[in-house]
Amino acid sequence: MGLKPDHWIAKMAREQGMIEPFEDKQVRKDVVSYGVSSYGYDVRVTDEFKIFTNVFSATVDPKAFDIRSMIDFKGDVCIIPPNSFALARTVEYFRIPRGVLTICLGKSTYARCGIIVNVTPFEPEWEGYVTLEISNTTPLPAKIYANEGIAQVLFFEADEECKISYADKKGKYQNQQTILLPRL
Repeated sequence: MGLKPDHWIAKMAREQGMIEPFEDKQVRKDVVSYGVSSYGYDVRVTDEFKIFTNVFSATVDPKAFDIRSMIDFKGDVCIIPPNSFALARTVEYFRIPRGVLTICLGKSTYARCGIIVNVTPFEPEWEGYVTLEISNTTPLPAKIYANEGIAQVLFFEADEECKISYADKKGKYQNQQTILLPRL
């Protein structure tokens, strides 16, 4: 399995619609950067967020998620409260080829501010918009900018295709269109 360079990512995006919309260069002017990078692609978040709140004294339980633990927010800048968390979705839609695995990591610009994006894989043949988990680890409110870079996706091409892909096993987060909450 090998890490794939920018020209491979651009080719797969053009020929197979692997990333839509696709920026074939890194956009940097006056924004947290996004677009193709040396061995990956920097994704953006939309202007829709789900922010954790304790207003309703809900308990966070991945087996029985209480939607009262989150509030919906739409705007160009999302403020995540201190020591809290938000969900967002990518601007980009992904179609991961069967012989490819990706790893999504937070960008260092945000990490240096104490804002962490959960590390997550996109398995072979996974498709959809990505729900990102964003943690504010600081004791201060933190800003997240919509339509700017938030995380980098690294692409690894396998020596051979997997026996069972995410599509084959009918994964519970396949074809995401919106921010999805935890599912069993």
